[in-house]
Parts: sequence; structure tokens; C-alpha cells
Amino acid sequence: MAIAAPAPRVLADVVPRTWWREAVVVLGGALFVGLSAQIAIPLPFTPVPLTLQTFAVLLAAAALGSVRGVLSMLVYAVVGVIGVPWFAEGSSGFSAASFGYIIGFIVAAAVVGRIAESGATRSVPRTALLMVIGNVIIYAFGVAWLARAIDTSLANAISLGLVPFLIGDAIKIAAAAGLLPAAWKGLNKYGLTG
Repeated sequence: MAIAAPAPRVLADVVPRTWWREAVVVLGGALFVGLSAQIAIPLPFTPVPLTLQTFAVLLAAAALGSVRGVLSMLVYAVVGVIGVPWFAEGSSGFSAASFGYIIGFIVAAAVVGRIAESGATRSVPRTALLMVIGNVIIYAFGVAWLARAIDTSLANAISLGLVPFLIGDAIKIAAAAGLLPAAWKGLNKYGLTG
């Protein structure tokens, strides 16, 4: 009698698990975020640039799950803190006004990854809701850090570190809400989901 492998909970579960594949997936998630940070548009009215980081973080967390997602974001954060210039606009260290968002990436990866493990990335509405939750977490940390870093009120930090990015985030959420369920559909079509 054959024992069936459990159905994948997140997209990364489709790849058979070995220690080196797990390491590659974790490092790949960190690299994806690091590369997305290099696509940065400075905005003259805020110290926070427009990037693709939140999209990459939430997509990686949803695809990797909670443990691998958190490990990816920890690798991204630690490598940037020790001096590799792969934070937004080629920065590194933890003194930037936008470092709170990076802390938010780690927490969001835990929450988004855990919710994704329950199957939340298999439909467009649930994926969109998951991405909204992740963005709220990232902004909670990012805006709070920004307020302290530039010594301003929370209301001003919201106007500088959240409001200018809402339209872009809506577009990123729509993209993720289409990509993740489409990936599952493709995997199902080829019988790769158990």
C-alpha cells in the first residue's frame, strides 16, 4: 500500500523538500525582495520611495508559507543591516526612515504565510484580502518607525508614508490576486497539487 504525500498548502510545497531546496527557496525569496527594492522611484515630498518591495514580500510570503517566508525576510533584513546595499535606493543599515517597513515585512510574512497555508491563495477574493492584511501590517510598522525617525506626528507620517502609496498598492494587490490563483490553477491542470 502506497502512502500519498500530503497536498501542498502553499506553492513552495509543490517542490519536494530537501534541506538544500528549502535553503534555495528561502534565499530566492530574499533575493526577490532585494531585487524588487532596486526598482525605486524617489518621491520629492516623502523620505519613503515608491518600490515593488511590498508586492515582492507579500507574494513571497504567500508562496512560501510562514516559516520560509519569515526566514526569507530575516535574511533580507540581516544582509541589508550588515551592509549589503539592497534596501530601497541601494541603502543598507537600520537607520533609514523607512526601516520600519522592513520590520513590517518580517511580521507580515509570518501572518500572510500562515493564512496562505490555510488555502487563502487559491481564489482571487481571498488572495486580495490576504494582501490587504499584509499591507496593513507593513504600514503599521513602517509609519510608526517613520514618525519616530523624522520626529513628526503620526498623522503627518501617515500622509508621508501611507497615503501616497495606496493607488500603487491597489494595483499590486490586484496583480497578486490574479497571479497566485492562476499559479494554483496551472499546477492543478498538470496534476501537481496532489
